[in-house]
Parts: sequence; structure tokens; C-alpha cells
Amino acid sequence: PATGAFVTLSANHLFQLSIFKCMMLLSVSLLPNSSSSFATVAFAFPKVHGVFRQSIRFKVHAFLNKPLESSSAPASNQPSVILDSLRVLEWDKLCDSVATFAGTSSGKEALKEQLGYLNQTFEESLVLLEETNAAVEMNKYGAMVDFNGIDIELVKTAIRVARRGFPVSGTEALNVVALLQFVEMLQANVKAAVKQDAEWYQRFMPLTEMIMELIISRSLVRFIQQLVDEDGSVKDSASFALKQSRDQVRLLERKLYQLMESIIRNGMEEASAMEVSEIDGRWCIRSGFNQRTSFEGLLLSSASGTGSVVEPLSAVPLNDALQQAKASVSKAEADVLLKITQKMQEEIDCIESIFSMMVRLDVINARARYSLAFGGACPDLFLQQEQDRFVATDASLDARTSVALHPTRKKWTVYLPKAYHPLLLQKHQQALQKAMKDVKNANAEIRRRKQQGGNFTLRKETNVNLQSLEAKVAKLKEEPPVPVDIYVAHNTRVLVITGPNTGGKTICLKTVGLAALMAKSGLYVLASESVKIPWFDFVFADIGDEQSLSQSLSTFSGHLKQISKIQSHSTDMSLVLLDEVGAGTNPLEGAALGMSLLESFAESGTLLTIATTHHGELKTLKYSNHAFENACMEFDEMKLKPTYRILWGIPGRSNAINIAERLGMPDVIVNKARELYGAASAEINESKALTEPESQA
Repeated sequence: PATGAFVTLSANHLFQLSIFKCMMLLSVSLLPNSSSSFATVAFAFPKVHGVFRQSIRFKVHAFLNKPLESSSAPASNQPSVILDSLRVLEWDKLCDSVATFAGTSSGKEALKEQLGYLNQTFEESLVLLEETNAAVEMNKYGAMVDFNGIDIELVKTAIRVARRGFPVSGTEALNVVALLQFVEMLQANVKAAVKQDAEWYQRFMPLTEMIMELIISRSLVRFIQQLVDEDGSVKDSASFALKQSRDQVRLLERKLYQLMESIIRNGMEEASAMEVSEIDGRWCIRSGFNQRTSFEGLLLSSASGTGSVVEPLSAVPLNDALQQAKASVSKAEADVLLKITQKMQEEIDCIESIFSMMVRLDVINARARYSLAFGGACPDLFLQQEQDRFVATDASLDARTSVALHPTRKKWTVYLPKAYHPLLLQKHQQALQKAMKDVKNANAEIRRRKQQGGNFTLRKETNVNLQSLEAKVAKLKEEPPVPVDIYVAHNTRVLVITGPNTGGKTICLKTVGLAALMAKSGLYVLASESVKIPWFDFVFADIGDEQSLSQSLSTFSGHLKQISKIQSHSTDMSLVLLDEVGAGTNPLEGAALGMSLLESFAESGTLLTIATTHHGELKTLKYSNHAFENACMEFDEMKLKPTYRILWGIPGRSNAINIAERLGMPDVIVNKARELYGAASAEINESKALTEPESQA
């Protein structure tokens, strides 16, 4: 412009100018025995917008991303047969489901790790169940505190930063306060419960000791609260230097604002196209494209179609002073935050112990909340030491109890009354909750339209939609998942389950397998009554059409290879689950192979083998070997569909011919089929006449 002299500066020139004009705080430190890549650079530099309350911290120390402590168990080198078994049982999906009940990200990770471990000893499983039971009691009483109010990652970062002597941020410090207050509230809740009734002390064990033994530094809480505001910014009152520097920043910003307004008013003809702007923390004026200005200044930026940004020469001294004042603010804030770090270092071991306890408690509480959400029952877990000798334990009590105290369950190895498949129950519950939410939303929409006096046709359509949604809710409530009753006697080592396709045999296998894993991992079993289940060292499963495509194995070959691995790894404390044993090949050969396999598992001493099959020959094993038991999935011949209930002690009936007859198949074909089916098979299916008196007992 004709009236002004301008100096065009590049961004680099401006940055260099600012460096010389500003007061910088620069510190470079190298950790001992570290490479240059672990250098830590921290300096205060003015931010770009407003009155800046927080310093920029540049940290190039990669070690801060390492875990706080290496609490992770070493990666388990589990045999592939165990991993394959867990996959077909969908244990990973159940672990994910339980993890959603954790309140923190660290809790979720730790819980998945714990549930995936599965190498617990019997005693360790008992401890896990005792912890879960204590958390259940605390939730029922109302003593447990919500974990969601703490950003656990910020606490973790604060501990790492403080241990290395760097300034923590205000937000990190506030989350440390939240952690300490969380534990203080827990301790207060436990004390209140014990004061009301001393019995709660034992009912909350072992969590009582875990919570009450923690030491809370109230002086640290007060110290942080005196220096840091609720939004994480350092308070003006935190130090005299900080208040003085911030006052100077506010004063300079007012002067700059007044100066800019004055410049814009003096150029009235261009005023409508000019506005106050800020570039890299320096106050300036933005003008329109091809806009002529009447003041001298430094051209900070210019682009075709967007106008130019100019720093008036009269504003340069004030801008320079502002940068210096902001640098002083950053240094003063860093000094205050460093004081917090030094105070934290005095209590760092206690803070870290509290942090670790909180993550552990989150894991325990997640197990308890999951168990409560789905109506689980605390398992009576026991260990078989010798044949027909059991040591029973009841995790709902602190003391171990004799099996004789449970006369109704005394004769059972596995007692799972009305047990649910956890993933099916969760799916149904989610569907019901969604349907009920849809009904609630539809009712709200009807009320809204009535208030607005909406179109009658639209209101009628909404009412019809509501009726449909309510019918869906009613249907879901009337048709919940069908629980199964699993009762396995002491002397039974192999259970053979027969029944039609889609009759629930596979679900039954998975329910038992998941129940065993849940009890071992400290979870309640989803059953309507108290359950009794052995502690298994491993749960092996061969279920479904799993096959190894990479090894070009057929379905049948894949099953045989998996079963062979199961035989080589199973022990006298293992649970083996075999789905459709002997299927996938010639029926006669498959039946012979299935009989041989099951007899082998019975003779090898595997604690319990449960197999499903369509081969009628496998049902006869019960009559020659007392280690075998039969069961079948019930089929409603009137409705021509399965009931998903188990009938114990009898083999499954052959329903194919009866179904064909009811569906109108010609009599001549039905009669011929019955004739070909054979009298021997019919006799097995029709009665238990061949059952020996001892096996009846």
C-alpha cells in the first residue's frame, strides 16, 4: 500500500525472531546408560490462543510408554489342542463379555489376562472365588464404589512421570487425588458396614484387609487441591510469580486489544474488511483480499483470495512483551507442577500400591458384577484326590465344608441344576433390553405427537408400531433360553448323550465346558441353584466342523487328529467334550471307532468325558461298563420339535421314522423302515430292560 512500508517475513524468520525476543526455559537430560533416543527435552513456550495457563511439555522419552509394572504373566505356551478347545467353546467371547463389566481400561486388560491364564491351582481357584463372593456381598450391601470417575491412564502416567522427576500435568495430579479419594470412600463404606454389624468384616473378606491396609496421604490431597483448579489448570494463588505473570499477560492483552481497535477505527473506510487476529501468539490485523491499509506493519501471511495478516509496527513491542510474559507464566506453572511431583515422590510407593490395588479390585468387582447381572450361583468347587474320595469346598463360606452337609448333592460329581449357556443368556438379555428400549422410545414418540397435535394417520401408525414392539417384548419374556440339568454320578466317567440335530446336544456340551472354566477362573456359574462341579486341570473339546484347511485335512481327519491330541494331553483331572463322536465316515466304522475311543477314555482314567452321538451302538456301552451313563435330548413328537431338555438314564429314541409317519409318509414305507431298523436297536431305544441292577442303583 502507498501509505505503509512492509517487511515480508517467512515463518522461519518470525520463529527465530520470537526465540530471541522470548525468555526460554530449556533443559536437556539424558538418562544413565541410555542412547540419545531416550533424551528428554522439556521447555516452556507460549501457546497460540488466549491467556495460557499450561506449559507445553515436549517429551521424547519412549520409556514412558512402557507398562507401569510388569505384572503380566508370561505368555503361556499352551499346546494347540488346549487353544483349539477354548476357541470352539468360545471362551474368548465370554471373556470379552465379562470384561465389559470392568470400570477402567487397565481393569479390562487385567481381567482378560486373568481369565485367559487358566493355569490356576485348585487353591488359587478357591481364592478367586472367595474374592468374587466378597465383591458380590459388597455390591449387595452397597459398599462398592463406582470406578468410572477416575481416568486410570492419567494416573498411570502421573506415577511414571513422578518417578522420573518430571512435572506432572494438572489433570494428572487431579486424577491422583480422585484415586486417593476413591480408596478413602471405600474404607469409609467398609467401616460403616462393620460398625452396623461386625459380621460384615468377615463377609467382605479377603477384600476387607486389602482395602483397609492401604494408607491414604490426605496431606497430598490437600496440597494438590490448593494448587490445581477443578479443570486441571494451576491456580493463580499457587505462587506469587505465577499470579504476577498472569496479571501481566492480561494487562498486555488488554492494551493490544485497545491498540488494534484504535487502528481499525482510524481506517474507517477499510474497517468493515479488517478484524483482530492472532498468529503464533502475536496480535495482528487480518484484512480482505486486495485491501489497502493505512498503517505500517509486518506481513505475516498472504494468500490469493484470502487476504493478508499484518502485525502493526506499533504492536511489535507489546507483542514481544506478551511473549515474554507468557513464557514467565509457563515457567511459573512448571515450577508449581514440579512441586507437586516432589510431593508425590514422597508418597510414590503408597500411590503405586493403591493404583495396583484399584486395578485388582476392578477385576474382582467385574467378576462379581457379571455374576450378579446374569443371576449366577457360587460354585461348590471340589478336588478329587483319590477315586470316590472328594474334598468339597464352598466358596460362599470362608471355611471348607464336607460333602455330607449337602445330602441332596452328595452322590453327584457334577450337579448343575438349570444351568444356562452364558452367551445365549446374554444374547437373549440384550435382545430383551433393546426391545424394551424400543417400546419406551415409541411411547415417548406418541406423547410428543399428541402434544404437538400431529397428523392422525401418523399417530395411528405409531400406535400400530408400539403394539408390534410390545408383542416382541412379551414373546422374548415368554421364550427365554432353556436351561439344562446336568447330573453326573460319582462312578460315571463317560456320559453319552443322544438326540436329534438342533436338539441342544452341542449347547449342552458347551454349557458344561464353560461352567467348568468359569468356576476355575473365579466366576459364578449361571444356574438357578447352587452348583457342584469338580476342579478340572484342563477342559478339552472337539466340537463342530472344525478342520485344518492349511494341512488339507478332511472334517473327519481333523476330528481324529484333535481327539488324538486330547488323548495324549488329558489326565485323571481333565474334562473331555466330544461332539458327534464317530461321525463323518461309514456308519459301521464310525460306530466301532466311537465305541473304542470312549472305552479308551474310560480306561485311561480321564475324570469325565461327555460325548454326543447319533450311533445307536454307543448307547449299549452302559450295559457292559458301569463307568458309562446314557442321556438323551427330549423331543416333542406332537409338535415335532425338540424341547432342549435332557432325559437321564435312558438312550434317545429313534424319532426319524415317527416324524416321517406324522408328516404323512406312506404306511408301506414307514413299516418297511421300522422292519429294516431292526429289533435289536428298537429294544435299546424302547427300554432300559438290559440295564443291570447295579447300574440302576
